[in-house]
Amino acid sequence: MALLTDDRIWLSWTGMETDLIFNQGVDLPHFAAFPMIDDEQGRDRLHAYYVALIQIGRDTGAGVILDTPTWMANPDRAALVGYDPDDLARVTGDSVAFAQNAARTAPDVATRVSVQIGPRGDGYAAGIATIDGARDYHAPQVSAARAAQADMVSAYTMGSVAEAAGIALAAEASGIAALISFTVETDGRLPDGTPLADAVGELRDIADPAAVMVNCAHPDHIDNARDGRPWQAGLAGIVANASRQSHEELDNATVLDDGDPEELGSQVIGMKRAFPNLRIVGGCCGTDLRHLREIARHASAP
Repeated sequence: MALLTDDRIWLSWTGMETDLIFNQGVDLPHFAAFPMIDDEQGRDRLHAYYVALIQIGRDTGAGVILDTPTWMANPDRAALVGYDPDDLARVTGDSVAFAQNAARTAPDVATRVSVQIGPRGDGYAAGIATIDGARDYHAPQVSAARAAQADMVSAYTMGSVAEAAGIALAAEASGIAALISFTVETDGRLPDGTPLADAVGELRDIADPAAVMVNCAHPDHIDNARDGRPWQAGLAGIVANASRQSHEELDNATVLDDGDPEELGSQVIGMKRAFPNLRIVGGCCGTDLRHLREIARHASAP
């Protein structure tokens, strides 16, 4: 099975947490969603999201990436919600099995199951400083994804080349495909100040992930990274924030800025003019199923 074929747009959603907290009134201590897999009500909510995403794919012809809720399932961040590091492989495996079960109910829709991996610390900070340190730290979660027969891993909200490259190398060593996604500030630079163009090039010099992407940024901010150089043809995905606010503003917000779903859908798909090989699109912070529908609708428009 080809991983992410280029005959369609593939839809990804990394905004579940903000939807749960601000729109559904669900308490997610320390922003951790992965404990949902151990809770009956949490599994019901997650299943409903998967069903809704699959239906969007069915309605629009988009492929659907079913991301596991494991962005914070690493030892440092899981400890904040009482999970032992030795239990995290089980969490990853259970999450993959849950997503696979949802995918099996929809053989008519192109789906892929991906284990979502987040940074060791704050997603809006620079991240692990060394490639070897990042590879060793994230390798257990990558290996658990491979053992559970996930289709791939997706490293989202990477604030440094070192942490991104470490995860990509861990995936290569485990024999599983990796989507690697940087985040950028309003100026189009990574949190550590690296221009997005340089980050993409440096990552490609070190590893060979299946796709390089950007997430947790508004299209306007990603647009600030454009410079017309060849790297733009190598960017495969944009999973955008609904809001134009900076990361600092989002961190301190008490009210959700959900932007304009129709405008976001148009902007995300419009980015294909600058990034011609864009094939993975979706929503991150502040987005909900309305935004996903609009993105997929614009993608399927003639």
